[in-house]
Order: sequence, then C-alpha cells, then structure tokens
Amino acid sequence: MPELQEKYTLLKKETQLWQIIAEIGSVWIISNIAYYLFRPLLGPAGGYNGRPVEMALYYLFWVAVAGIAFQHFYNGWKAVAHRPSTYASMLFLGTLIAGYLLFILPAFPQIQWDPAVRPPSELLFASPWYFLPKSMEILLQQVLIAALALAFTARGFSLKTTSYWCAACFGSAHLLLVLGGASAAYVLVFTSSAVAAALVFPYLILRVRNGFVYSYFLHWAFYAVAVILTRVLFA
Repeated sequence: MPELQEKYTLLKKETQLWQIIAEIGSVWIISNIAYYLFRPLLGPAGGYNGRPVEMALYYLFWVAVAGIAFQHFYNGWKAVAHRPSTYASMLFLGTLIAGYLLFILPAFPQIQWDPAVRPPSELLFASPWYFLPKSMEILLQQVLIAALALAFTARGFSLKTTSYWCAACFGSAHLLLVLGGASAAYVLVFTSSAVAAALVFPYLILRVRNGFVYSYFLHWAFYAVAVILTRVLFA
C-alpha cells in the first residue's frame, strides 16, 4: 500500500513502535477493565444475555472512541468498496448470521450446569440476544486490529511481520480473561485461537477487497461455532 506509506511519513519518523502498540492496547485494556466496573451497575442480570442492549451500547461507545482516537491510521484505507458485489456479499453474510440465530442456535438445547460451579463464561449459555453485544465487541476488536495492521504497514513492515505482531498483541490481550476468573484451560484455548486468527486478519484487512468485512465475519463465526460446540460437549 504505497499510498499509506507516503501518507504516514511523519508518523514513521515521530511515533515509536512501542507508542503505537501502547496507544491501541490502552483502549483494549481500559475497555476491558471498565467492563468489569460497568457490568455490576446493571444488576444481577447484567451481562450479554441479561442486558444485551446496554452491553451493546457500551461496546459501541468504545468503537467510537477507537475510531476517533485512531483516525490518523484509517485515513487512506477503504474498509469497504462501494460496489454492488460488496452489498451482495454483505447481504449473503447477513443472511447466514440471521439463519444461525433464528434456526441453528435454537435447535441446540441449553446446557445443564452444576449451580455450585461457576461457569467460565456467559458463552456457555448464549442466547441469540447474546450476539448483539458480542457483535459490537467483535467490531471493537476488529477496529483495533485494523489500526494496528495499518500502523505497521505505514512504517514499512512486511505483511508477514505485521501478522506476527498482530498475533502477538491480539493473543496477549486475551490473557486479560483471567480478570474474569476464567480457568487456565479457557484462557489457553481462547488465547491460542486469537493468535491463529490474528495471523490471518492482517492479510484480509490489507490485501483483500472488503477484507475487513470478511475478517469481521470470520471472527464472528468463531464464536458461533464455539457456542454450538459447548452445547454439544456439555449437553
């Protein structure tokens, strides 16, 4: 992307690599910490399943914060190409999501869980409404990954190096799951999955037309599959 490298000549000279990572990582960390402060305010039923609209608005707020804070990274990047094929692809992917929420997910019964044992995540009891805030959370993560990938590209890093850095940062960020009391096995699964996914996201975002859409859908599909697997494993 030569136009990005030219546009960010000043960025490359004045902004240290650690500053870029710290700026993007700070939004992720603060939004995660604030989540654990915000959720109790919604009462005992607070969370993705109990208060989906409020949680969706919470993450939408952070998407706006990230969009404003990292606007200088996004300049010159077309997240979506305004073409008929683009809208057709988005309609198709949206139809898949709607079909999953309306027909596939309800076909699997809710799991049974020992009430004496704390579940590692709300994901185990995900209802279709769970995916409203989860979709906004995924959007926030994708916006941050895009900012990181674009910033690295602007500094002249190769796609391979950019992917490695994104994988390292995205995987490390998932270690924050320990704040929610998640087990070591749960953290390991989601951290390793994040590392693998983040090796692919930069290629989609930087090299594929409408790749941001596909990256987002791939991210969303991971949780859709994870919910089904939990219902099969803990039936």
